Amino acid sequence: MPLTSKPLAPGTWPAFARLVEKHNGIFGGCWCISFHLEQGEKRHGASAYREMKRALVSQGRAHAALVFDGPDAVGWCQYGPTAELPNIRSRKAYEKGLGELPDWRITCFFIDRERRGEGVATFAMGEALKEIARLGGGSVEAYPEDYSGQKISSSFLCSGTLGMFEAAGFVKARKIAMHRWVVTKRILPDRGARPLAESRRLSQPASRGEPTSKPSPRVPARSSS
Repeated sequence: MPLTSKPLAPGTWPAFARLVEKHNGIFGGCWCISFHLEQGEKRHGASAYREMKRALVSQGRAHAALVFDGPDAVGWCQYGPTAELPNIRSRKAYEKGLGELPDWRITCFFIDRERRGEGVATFAMGEALKEIARLGGGSVEAYPEDYSGQKISSSFLCSGTLGMFEAAGFVKARKIAMHRWVVTKRILPDRGARPLAESRRLSQPASRGEPTSKPSPRVPARSSS
């Protein structure tokens, strides 16, 4: 059966949650929340992160291309506006050489342990880029690892590999760690695409539902040109 993709949304949350629970919350109970956290934000446990993620999904403030094989989710590629995903690795080095923030970030991948090595991550990234185009397009950054010629645990490659991004047309911008690159690509909007902030009709920042009083950041409106 060919792979298909659907956006992470309230309707696909159960499939997403089943995949995360199958892998014990992934990465020690992260629930794919790490990149949503602000620098210095208090850390919580797996159950709190689950509820935080679910709240973000219900608010339309957590994005991923969720890959399906039949009814089962087998992986995803997380993406979102920069304000939605403020927490990246090697942040100090990243900010030191920063010129302008991108419109979008691709921050991580997760693939079912039984489906790794089958091209699911590459498919997920392509579907994420299609969603970005549908939501207005713009500049996209990612932060893949380059371990060319080395054997490495897949847990070190949750941000993808440099090779897969270069194959998708991304170009290297700068290096921010021994094996980590900033790569960039501009995505043209689909005809009739509506910028994400406009489609949400945002007027106030929405609460993320975490056990703190801190609101989630406003997603800036972007030009679709």
